[in-house]
Amino acid sequence: MTDGVILQVGGLHPTVERELTTTYDALRLPAPGDERERFLAEHGSQVTVAVTGPGMDAALIGALPRLAAVINLGVGYDAVDVEALRPRGIVLSNTPDVLTDCVADLAVGGLIDVFRGLSAGDRFVRRGSWAARERFPLHRKVSGTRVGILGLGRIGRAVAQRLEAFGCTVSYHNRRRVDDVAYAYAASPVELAGSTDALIVVTPGGSDTRALVSAEVLAALGPDGFLVNVARGSVVDQDALVAALASGALGGAALDVFTDEPNVPEELFALDNVVLLPHIGSATVETREAMAQLVLRNLERFLADGTLVTPVAL
Repeated sequence: MTDGVILQVGGLHPTVERELTTTYDALRLPAPGDERERFLAEHGSQVTVAVTGPGMDAALIGALPRLAAVINLGVGYDAVDVEALRPRGIVLSNTPDVLTDCVADLAVGGLIDVFRGLSAGDRFVRRGSWAARERFPLHRKVSGTRVGILGLGRIGRAVAQRLEAFGCTVSYHNRRRVDDVAYAYAASPVELAGSTDALIVVTPGGSDTRALVSAEVLAALGPDGFLVNVARGSVVDQDALVAALASGALGGAALDVFTDEPNVPEELFALDNVVLLPHIGSATVETREAMAQLVLRNLERFLADGTLVTPVAL
């Protein structure tokens, strides 16, 4: 399809990096700075396909005048400036479906952890508190609770199916009502939070969902409510979340994502009712390899006929 150069943007899965080098003779974009500027001046006009995980901003996209496709490693593509792609007709792919199970597993795992105090109990034992005959506080039962899912897409549905096995009452909020499910629909995130014991966030990131979980939503969850976020840090008003957790206005949280990763608000470190994870929703050997293979299939397809296996509608 193209006789141009393939560009690797940022660190990628070893399988992808190996294939980009050995099969496609791809170039790797240097880190920001003078070296990158020189690289783009020399090679930018030759690049037709970019393969990325960390994303691409408008400035980088603008420096690649022949760019025709962006192959994204990840289901979320909010780190790619789609507004810069759209007017130029640049196509974009992501890696949906292959990570659904692992992210859903982690969401439910985070819910169980923060409800039952698994991580807190581990710390309690390790620091010698149990041996010292201190009393570990009672926590909350998971089975039979009311759980709201914010975003009933592929991952949201997988979370809901898992929760059904726990006898949980599931409800949801989406931009649009989903016709083929029996779960109760809430007209807004605030309404959903107010009717549940826990809110699990699985919406896409981006400007449309920024701070969707607002201070008002957190207040509706209340001091006995819990938040689980495996989506994007931007979806939650992080300042409001920290304040609610620190003051006891929210019962607890399990967080896999943050607004300025890898930086996590230090105010959360001492809170035993908060589970902090390093963005590991899809971080299993099996899922990351499947994501890598899907990236390579998208690249191969685009080079062959200009189409993509998993195109994103822009």
